[in-house]
Amino acid sequence: MPTTRKKPIVVVTRKLPDVIETRMMELFDTRLNLDDHPLTVEQLTEAVRTADVLVPTVTDRIDEALLAEAGENLKLIASFGAGVDHIDLKAAKEKGITVTNTPGVLAEDTADMAMALILAVYRRITEGERVLRDGEWHGWSPNWMLGRRIHGKRLGIIGMGRIGTALAKRARGFGLSVHYHNRHRVDADLENELEATYWESLDQMLARMDIVSVNCPHTPATYHILSARRLKLIQKHAIVINTARGELIDEKTLADLLLAGDIGGAGLDVYEREPNINPKLLRAKTAVLMPHMASATLEGRIDMGERVIINIKTFVDGHRPPDRVLEGLL
Repeated sequence: MPTTRKKPIVVVTRKLPDVIETRMMELFDTRLNLDDHPLTVEQLTEAVRTADVLVPTVTDRIDEALLAEAGENLKLIASFGAGVDHIDLKAAKEKGITVTNTPGVLAEDTADMAMALILAVYRRITEGERVLRDGEWHGWSPNWMLGRRIHGKRLGIIGMGRIGTALAKRARGFGLSVHYHNRHRVDADLENELEATYWESLDQMLARMDIVSVNCPHTPATYHILSARRLKLIQKHAIVINTARGELIDEKTLADLLLAGDIGGAGLDVYEREPNINPKLLRAKTAVLMPHMASATLEGRIDMGERVIINIKTFVDGHRPPDRVLEGLL
């Protein structure tokens, strides 16, 4: 008689789209998080002790202390998301645990949000909406709620990866002049297509832009890439957009500059200490604040889930998963 191979135990830390959870239940011995509350340290510890595969999200801190508790069967962390700054890659490697992510599937959605934030800040969209809802609108006036024209402004992109490139393509459609700073200069054909100007010096680029968008991954090297010093280089009328990670910006300094009127505005989807928000940011009328929803489309979440399933299935079948993350290569 043929033997049936035992299904791997897959622990999912947050609730995923129904179609993804259903497929995972069919393929694996899957343990779901039905109420969608972030797991406690104790629950995560139990998960790494029992799972063959852990499927965490950005809300889970998979650090060295947690991985030290991992059982011998845990061989794969298939993260639901592109960023892996919540996972200690060095500790995972030392434990012989492969880490995968879901790159590429969120570029268009995140670029949409970055462009939306540029529009919202420059044209004071959320301010106007609040005025209307609060019953404070008394009719049209020539000088009331004046924003700024986007066409012809300079956009400086920090990180010309998939998302930065997708944003640059949208920006060209709005008549923005595209500039960028990147660890490596992009291909000449792409640079020509975007009519993009490369800046080797981030400091020099910041001092000349009307809009600065942060689109690089969070790594030890990019922590506070917009430091207090660099934020003060930005022109007083310019705005800052962040749809990447909160840790990329010195949030306290940014809030102080916004309240003092020393920076034109900000559109933020991510924060340093999520879900806690700096109270000064909440008081800044020129800041448009979103609750980490740049990637929040049904299509994007399903695409992420499908990539997770492919990574798990490939690994379980004895092959190298397509989205394996290697320490030091981000």
